[in-house]
Amino acid sequence: MKGIILAAGAGTRLFPASQPISKILLPIYDKPMIYYPLSTLMLAGINDILIITNEADNENFQKLLGDGSQFGIKIKYEIQYTQRGIADAFLIAENFINREDVALILGDNIFHGFGFSTFLKQVLANKNGATVFGYRVKDPERFGVVEFDQKGKALSLEEKPSKPKSNYAVTGLYFYDENVCEYAKSLKLSPRGELEITDLNKVYLEKGKLNVEILGRGFTWLDTGTQDSMLEAANFVRTIEANKGQQISCLEEIAIYKGFITANELEKKLEPFKGKSAYYEYVFDLINAEKSMKKMNF
Repeated sequence: MKGIILAAGAGTRLFPASQPISKILLPIYDKPMIYYPLSTLMLAGINDILIITNEADNENFQKLLGDGSQFGIKIKYEIQYTQRGIADAFLIAENFINREDVALILGDNIFHGFGFSTFLKQVLANKNGATVFGYRVKDPERFGVVEFDQKGKALSLEEKPSKPKSNYAVTGLYFYDENVCEYAKSLKLSPRGELEITDLNKVYLEKGKLNVEILGRGFTWLDTGTQDSMLEAANFVRTIEANKGQQISCLEEIAIYKGFITANELEKKLEPFKGKSAYYEYVFDLINAEKSMKKMNF
């Protein structure tokens, strides 16, 4: 499966903070925002990833993440020159996808929960159609909303409805089969001048191939598109990390955990960062612990 991060938004709601740099590169507590969606794809076991950026920030993303080899993954880049909506990502990424299954995550979405990697692995077992995630919110009119029947089956999807039919928002994480590019090509621009992701999901719904997974009480979803939501996310990350002594969305930790890279390989790549920050102190502690464990197992 391939993975895509859509990180091309102008971030106008965050001006002036996001005028000089993409909001997806702004920090959420102790790491750039893009670390969080990238970690979600990596937790799903996806190691071939395309990041779609705006033209102005493409080099900044490459400066931060490079080709992904420091995490044992492959990262490529494309530019969305005109803001044409989320579903436009599949037209931009058609050659990259190459008729494989693909996951798309929005660059300002954060997911966290116990057993999330296992949960995603179960989702990936569904090779037919599309899977999206519903999350209960108090302000569903801000999101795409899914309506369910009494058996929990999706009945309808609406984009930012004035009178929502449920309190379940569709999050910014989507899994699609190999037909997604063809379906995306069939979409027409909405009144907003965009190719709406809700319209794409409706295609799968109408074909009876849309699966909606509910993220329950054990999961947290944060959409960090405003100053208040960014602060909320930063406080959430700080609280979890302080209480548990573990990092959220530490890409190096996930890379080791998923077997994308060995501790020795990672240590060599990160040598220039040794002693530079609390984040890298945490990473080097992980590396040393992993190497010691291997010695014990030997």
